[in-house]
Amino acid sequence: MKITIKEVAKKAGVSPSTVSRVISDSPRISKETKKIVREAMESLGYHPNAIARSLVNKSTNTIGVVMPKSTESAFLNPFFPEALSGVAAAAHEKDYCILLSTGKTEEEQIKSIESIVMSGRVDGIILTYSSVDNAALETLKKLNTPVVVIGKPLNSKETLYVDNDNVQASFDVTEKLIKNGHKKIAFICGPYEFVVSLDRLDGYLNALRKYNIPINKQYIKEHSEYLKEEAYESTIKLLDMKEHPTAFVVTDDVMAFGVLDAVKEKGLKIPEDIEIISFNNIPSSELINPSLTSVEINAYSLGYEAAKLIIEAIKGENEQNKIIVPTKIIYRETFKNK
Repeated sequence: MKITIKEVAKKAGVSPSTVSRVISDSPRISKETKKIVREAMESLGYHPNAIARSLVNKSTNTIGVVMPKSTESAFLNPFFPEALSGVAAAAHEKDYCILLSTGKTEEEQIKSIESIVMSGRVDGIILTYSSVDNAALETLKKLNTPVVVIGKPLNSKETLYVDNDNVQASFDVTEKLIKNGHKKIAFICGPYEFVVSLDRLDGYLNALRKYNIPINKQYIKEHSEYLKEEAYESTIKLLDMKEHPTAFVVTDDVMAFGVLDAVKEKGLKIPEDIEIISFNNIPSSELINPSLTSVEINAYSLGYEAAKLIIEAIKGENEQNKIIVPTKIIYRETFKNK
């Protein structure tokens, strides 16, 4: 049988309205009374109705999480499940729930965002990506909704975000390859619509410029998706060039698997003939043969810190507008001279 507020009030020796105020954590109720009421709730096994509590608090204790447009493809990439695990962990610590918002097209995505925000189902939103023309972010700003972006927005001064220093990380891996004697270094990346692709491209170019290595635009390959197959095809074409690359910077491990397959198909040795450094350090990077040298971007921490930041924003407690999560190169068999 369901326990009621009246039964809790009777056991605690207070009025039902006092129990309601304790549930909403009203500052008008003393700590002593709150303690008595909460002990009565626990002994009776009473659990406040979440919907009723949200009406009192004007809060849902729910965070919306917006995935990229192609959600099916996103979940094939281990970055997103790992980041979501971090979001879930931080939300759980603060007694928040998560509501996932998806859409196959930008229009569907915007419609979903408007629906969950305008119906009052979430207190704030985490965008799991940062794009150049971020319609989702602009929609949330117009709706005056707290939002945190995983990834650096173009206008970072006005938006809360969590990210790595992707320019520096990409500079570092390119420099490592240059110091190993490479001058013909290819750059394989995802779509330029994502700021992370542009940042990592900047880091790569900065390293080439620092060491006075000519920039060969033919060595730079943008792809529409973070897919193994696309990276394989572009690598085959690169290796068919008379002056083919001797090293690869790849912005995603799944794409790097395609690069590995193409290099092996061409009969080239790794790392003797071709060296490869990638990003994300997904679990299978260690298991593939040869094992992949990759930048650990701490996807779990990106999600965890994003959830902490949005909850602070919801409560009006945030003292910072960004969190930079550190990266680390994990050296494996696709890189020599460690």
